[in-house]
Amino acid sequence: MIAWFKLACRRDILKRSVKVGVVVGTLLTAINYGDVLLAAEVLPLMYWKILLTYCVPFSVSTYASVEAARVTE
Repeated sequence: MIAWFKLACRRDILKRSVKVGVVVGTLLTAINYGDVLLAAEVLPLMYWKILLTYCVPFSVSTYASVEAARVTE
Protein backbone atom coordinates (compact mmCIF):
# COMPACT_ATOMS: atom_id res chain seq x y z
CA MET A 1 0.00 0.00 0.00
CA ILE A 2 2.86 2.38 0.79
CA ALA A 3 4.40 1.69 -2.62
CA TRP A 4 1.07 2.58 -4.25
CA PHE A 5 0.97 5.94 -2.47
CA LYS A 6 4.60 6.64 -3.37
CA LEU A 7 3.70 6.16 -7.02
CA ALA A 8 0.60 8.33 -6.58
CA CYS A 9 2.81 11.14 -5.26
CA ARG A 10 5.17 11.07 -8.23
CA ARG A 11 5.40 14.48 -9.85
CA ASP A 12 4.33 13.33 -13.32
CA ILE A 13 1.32 11.45 -12.00
CA LEU A 14 0.19 14.32 -9.79
CA LYS A 15 0.63 16.82 -12.62
CA ARG A 16 -1.47 14.70 -14.99
CA SER A 17 -4.14 14.06 -12.37
CA VAL A 18 -4.46 17.75 -11.51
CA LYS A 19 -4.86 18.64 -15.18
CA VAL A 20 -7.53 15.99 -15.69
CA GLY A 21 -9.27 17.01 -12.47
CA VAL A 22 -9.39 20.66 -13.45
CA VAL A 23 -10.56 20.11 -17.02
CA VAL A 24 -13.10 17.35 -16.37
CA GLY A 25 -14.20 18.86 -13.05
CA THR A 26 -14.87 22.20 -14.71
CA LEU A 27 -16.88 20.58 -17.49
CA LEU A 28 -18.92 18.53 -15.04
CA THR A 29 -19.48 21.56 -12.81
CA ALA A 30 -20.68 23.58 -15.79
CA ILE A 31 -23.03 20.79 -16.84
CA ASN A 32 -24.40 20.05 -13.37
CA TYR A 33 -24.35 23.47 -11.69
CA GLY A 34 -23.94 26.01 -14.49
CA ASP A 35 -27.45 27.40 -14.20
CA VAL A 36 -27.19 27.71 -10.42
CA LEU A 37 -23.77 29.38 -10.62
CA LEU A 38 -24.91 31.84 -13.28
CA ALA A 39 -27.98 32.73 -11.21
CA ALA A 40 -25.74 33.14 -8.12
CA GLU A 41 -28.02 30.83 -6.14
CA VAL A 42 -25.35 28.55 -4.73
CA LEU A 43 -26.27 26.98 -1.41
CA PRO A 44 -23.55 26.08 1.12
CA LEU A 45 -24.08 22.33 0.52
CA MET A 46 -23.37 22.83 -3.17
CA TYR A 47 -19.80 23.94 -2.44
CA TRP A 48 -19.06 20.45 -1.11
CA LYS A 49 -20.70 18.85 -4.12
CA ILE A 50 -18.70 21.04 -6.50
CA LEU A 51 -15.47 20.17 -4.64
CA LEU A 52 -16.29 16.47 -4.97
CA THR A 53 -16.99 17.01 -8.66
CA TYR A 54 -13.31 17.94 -9.03
CA CYS A 55 -12.07 15.18 -6.72
CA VAL A 56 -13.66 12.33 -8.66
CA PRO A 57 -11.79 12.79 -11.99
CA PHE A 58 -8.59 13.57 -10.06
CA SER A 59 -8.95 10.29 -8.15
CA VAL A 60 -9.80 8.26 -11.25
CA SER A 61 -6.84 9.70 -13.14
CA THR A 62 -4.48 9.04 -10.23
CA TYR A 63 -5.70 5.46 -9.88
CA ALA A 64 -5.34 4.76 -13.60
CA SER A 65 -1.88 6.31 -13.76
CA VAL A 66 -0.60 4.42 -10.73
CA GLU A 67 -1.95 1.10 -12.01
CA ALA A 68 -0.37 1.73 -15.41
CA ALA A 69 2.96 2.59 -13.75
CA ARG A 70 2.81 -0.59 -11.67
CA VAL A 71 2.33 -2.72 -14.77
CA THR A 72 5.33 -1.19 -16.53
CA GLU A 73 7.70 -1.49 -13.55
